[in-house]
Amino acid sequence: MPDSSAVRVALWAPFAQKADAVVAGERRPMTRASNLDAGAPAPNGGHPDASGLPDPDETWVIDLPAGTDYLLSIDDGEPRPDPRSRWQPGGVHQASRTFDVAAHAWADGQWPGLDALGRVFYEMHVGTFTDEGTLDAAIERLPHLVELGVEVVELMPVAAFPGERGWGYDGVALYAVQQSYGGPAALQRFVDAAHGLGLGVCLDVVYNHFGPAGNYAPVFGPYFTERHHTPWGAGINLDDRDNGGVRRFIVDNALQWLRDFHIDALRLDAVHALADDSGRHILAELSDEVHAWAKASGRTATLIAESDLNNPAMITPTVSGGLGMDGQWDDDVHHALHSYLTGETFGYYVDFGAPETLKKAFEHVFVHDGGYSTFREQNWGAPVADNVDRSRFVVFTQNHDQVGNRALGDRPDVRLDAGTVAGGAALLLLGPFTPLLFQGQEWGTRTPFQYFTHHDDELGELVRIGRTKEFATHGWEQIYGPGMQVPNPQSAETFLASKLDWTELGSPAHRAMLDWHRRLIALRGQLIGPRQPVAADYGDGWFRLVHGQVTVIVAPTDAPAELRDARGRVAASFGDANVADGRVHLGPHAVVVLTG
Repeated sequence: MPDSSAVRVALWAPFAQKADAVVAGERRPMTRASNLDAGAPAPNGGHPDASGLPDPDETWVIDLPAGTDYLLSIDDGEPRPDPRSRWQPGGVHQASRTFDVAAHAWADGQWPGLDALGRVFYEMHVGTFTDEGTLDAAIERLPHLVELGVEVVELMPVAAFPGERGWGYDGVALYAVQQSYGGPAALQRFVDAAHGLGLGVCLDVVYNHFGPAGNYAPVFGPYFTERHHTPWGAGINLDDRDNGGVRRFIVDNALQWLRDFHIDALRLDAVHALADDSGRHILAELSDEVHAWAKASGRTATLIAESDLNNPAMITPTVSGGLGMDGQWDDDVHHALHSYLTGETFGYYVDFGAPETLKKAFEHVFVHDGGYSTFREQNWGAPVADNVDRSRFVVFTQNHDQVGNRALGDRPDVRLDAGTVAGGAALLLLGPFTPLLFQGQEWGTRTPFQYFTHHDDELGELVRIGRTKEFATHGWEQIYGPGMQVPNPQSAETFLASKLDWTELGSPAHRAMLDWHRRLIALRGQLIGPRQPVAADYGDGWFRLVHGQVTVIVAPTDAPAELRDARGRVAASFGDANVADGRVHLGPHAVVVLTG
């Protein structure tokens, strides 16, 4: 019987003849999983047994005391970090440390769980959300989100990445929690605290690639294939020879966050880059296993895909031939709303900006739903049926991509009148979709969110050059003028400039924007229900959205606007709004919300 204080380390190495754990320079032989006593339970923190792995003959195991630093080696090769390590206290290039997931005394036993879709999301980057940049520091700010009316906190990726600062999409130890954020125990504390305040937690996970430095998984098995190529290099091996352990690696990772860290929802990054020509797509496999686990455990687990495909098959159940995601991000709504409010129609915004395009986005979900996409230079997407619940689509006016991938990472509040920003917030929060706010958006922060990394000097210089070349082709000079300088992602100043400035809340203008968001979210909770009818129209200088018993009218330009067929009681307004006898007069950059 294994020691209950030990942690089981499991290594998939299909071609190895032997495997060792190296502890303090001593090689300790690992055992093939097929030779385990079938009746012996796994210690805390280990893979529950060998049955979930593709072939016990390809998997090696050893039990080590919790808190042990170790490396793994196959066939007497150089010891490397564990691909399934949950803790990399010295960084991704150093020894792994065993972590006992059962050591945390959870206080969320009464947490009922929640279906995340339809609720107000709040995207957070741990490293810039507070001055300290840790999960424990973020806990102290959670009451602010509760007062705002947020229901689900979405964490940008926390999987361990090179260096101490980054967005998280360069993760290489996908089971570990970034040490500069506080490590795995801090994530458990964060989720527990969020649940105690009634907040759900969504975690952003990345399965379409590994980061460019510190990925030692291919030392042990065929994690990549030349059959497919992605913007990051060779594709993840989902359909080539000996792919079973790779697919298991992804599914087990999703289950880990739900089971061992009590995460409520997962946002899967850029799933269109998961090239899989096998008979069963990895997303369908992941969906079936996650939902089976949720049913067996009595928990609710929500899977949300980021997909560029505009294909309703993404959220079609697997039993109907779909990929089984519960929801997906919808960039088309963002592009349509952003371009309408800002007038930006270059780059990937080229097909957006017109009010009729915004009307289509609100009424039909995708703008590109089978027709021609100019930016992609081909027909794109497929229509969403009218009976599909619109809450299955997560929308936003800001997120890490749409702010951080601007050349200067600037917020809309820097360039737009406050009333125009307020109008976008009203359309977002009172529309039919699942709304997401990006940290600081609620008070109209002017803090940029720029792209930052912490690679070694050689790789960092390549990233800087690549970033500069990429932006040179997107037409940003139209906004920033000639001679635009893209911030150096390797500079610590770029990272520090992206930290939220909470002192902005001392400004009356920022407090007014915060109060506006609180009012909108409260109205959403009072008046917005599931599957309510949606219609939109527009006129000279105005756009109107009718969602159930709520009407939002925005006038985002420098000119006033007037409508003669609008009725209802004023529930909220920002700027000059006059409503009487079915006539609405809006001053420049004004918005009004009507009910009834």
